[in-house]
Amino acid sequence: MGEKKTADGRPVVSGQQKMTPSEAFVETLVANGVTDIFGIMGSAFMDAMDIFAPAGIRLVPVVHEQGAAHMADGYARVSGRHGVVIGQNGPGISNCVTAIAAAYWAHSPVVMITPEAGTMGTGLGGFQEANQLPMFQEFTKYQAHVNNPKRMAEYTARAFDRALSEIGPTQLNIPRDHFYGEIETEIPDPQRLDRGPGGEKSLAEAAELLATAEFPVIISGGGVVMADGVEECKALAERLGAPVVNSYQHNDSFPASHPQWCGPLGYQGSKAAMKLISQADVVIALGTRLGPFGTLPQHGMDYWPKNAKIIQIDADHKMLGLVKKITVGICGDAKAAAAALTDRLADRTLACDATREERAARTKAEKDAWEQELSEWTHEKDPYSLDMIAEQEQEDGNWLHPRQVLRELEKAMPPRVMVSTDIGNINSVAHSYLRFEEPRSFFAPMSFGNCGYALPTIIGAKAAAMDRPAIAYAGDGAWGMSMVEIMTAVRHDIPVTAVVFHNRQWGAEKKNQVDFYNRRFVAGELESESFAGIAQAMGAEGIVVEKLEDVGPALQRAVDAQMNEGRTTVIEIMCTRELGDPFRRDALQKPVRYLEKYQDYV
Repeated sequence: MGEKKTADGRPVVSGQQKMTPSEAFVETLVANGVTDIFGIMGSAFMDAMDIFAPAGIRLVPVVHEQGAAHMADGYARVSGRHGVVIGQNGPGISNCVTAIAAAYWAHSPVVMITPEAGTMGTGLGGFQEANQLPMFQEFTKYQAHVNNPKRMAEYTARAFDRALSEIGPTQLNIPRDHFYGEIETEIPDPQRLDRGPGGEKSLAEAAELLATAEFPVIISGGGVVMADGVEECKALAERLGAPVVNSYQHNDSFPASHPQWCGPLGYQGSKAAMKLISQADVVIALGTRLGPFGTLPQHGMDYWPKNAKIIQIDADHKMLGLVKKITVGICGDAKAAAAALTDRLADRTLACDATREERAARTKAEKDAWEQELSEWTHEKDPYSLDMIAEQEQEDGNWLHPRQVLRELEKAMPPRVMVSTDIGNINSVAHSYLRFEEPRSFFAPMSFGNCGYALPTIIGAKAAAMDRPAIAYAGDGAWGMSMVEIMTAVRHDIPVTAVVFHNRQWGAEKKNQVDFYNRRFVAGELESESFAGIAQAMGAEGIVVEKLEDVGPALQRAVDAQMNEGRTTVIEIMCTRELGDPFRRDALQKPVRYLEKYQDYV
């Protein structure tokens, strides 16, 4: 039997060979470098699962399949390789939909393997039967259905190829009886695109526009991270002397220590970034789709520059000009396009050269002002929050102000840290306090905005980068949806640190009830037992923090336990019920009531 080797030295059969469909499936996984799969075992794929181990593949059993798909997402975002998730047909597969949707909006190359009910029972309403392709149709870039066992390797390979070429999740749907039998097949070699910088015409137009720009600003997006293009983005920024802002929830797309870094746009982002981009005459949107939620007014500022010329660079041509009106659209790789533009501008005299020092001074001044404001912004100052602070002091003593906690956590962050954040009020406020020096460090649920994201995602990220500290942020509402995956981290020696902001409420939605519904609170309270205690019952360490001076030491102790002892820790931080700005102010209106019995509800 002929053999070839994968990059990590595992053999893969070559040439036409007799094998079972299960063997063809597993050998194709090996050819694509798969070493880890997240999921829950099931009879639907047990024949293939039986030979994972001799193929060098680890199945990481999770507590819930949504967690498995989030883990695959985190794994893919850190490694740049495929994240793979699998489950039992029917309910196991349907449990993954939410997490695959989050991976879709993060452009993660996740392959969702969906074993299906057998072909002879289709349409009869058998046990765990479901039509599984429509479930994922909206949230996948490609769907492969193995319609004949002889095509197992072909479709499996294509699902993996398309996840990288289309930059997003794909689905591989396999009727469970198609794992069995005898076939003659060949394992395809992986196909990888060699992406370029974009068309000559559009690059030339962009270079001309930049040559005449007096105040260019760069938005560094997720495409910069995925293309491993941070150094090229830096080179372009330095040539232009341009401030660089991160796109929404991509705080790791430019190093925070760089003097031209200004912080993220979008909900609870950096005022410095917003004030500087508002002055731009040319904006370079590098590797970002300019999503509508990431450019909404914030901090009372409608900061998007209405008259600026926009150069948008995206690997997906369908994103060009979709959200914002653009002047030049470049369909290209963010890394290659940035390098090409830098080369074109290298020997030219630029209009912005004359104001380089003045713009640098203005950038520094705005950043300094924002840092000072953050340091002085110890608690929320709206009337409701002040009432809650006073009430909490009477009930529980001096519990901690979220912004002070976030600042202390920021100071205690270890080098090369990876952080995931869940959706929610305090987690969103954290955007202004999370700074990174290298890409593939920050993970958030993006515009899908689902709860229960942070913990399983950071477990997947840790599995892909065991040498890096891994920290998850979650509020108590989102934590309740995912905390059982602490058992996964403990059982399978994937140590992480989870920070839970315990303020006993659904804070983000409760803030809408404050601002729009006259403090009529419905279904917003979350009284619970100690999350640290629950963590201990699951085999992890648990720390309760009630004093500000204990926040940093608690994080340092937990990270030390993670990196040196292989221990998972949950840090439960007791926070006041004060609330930051709501995130859906754009989607709500003051209530109007016409029926008499509802007249008081305005």
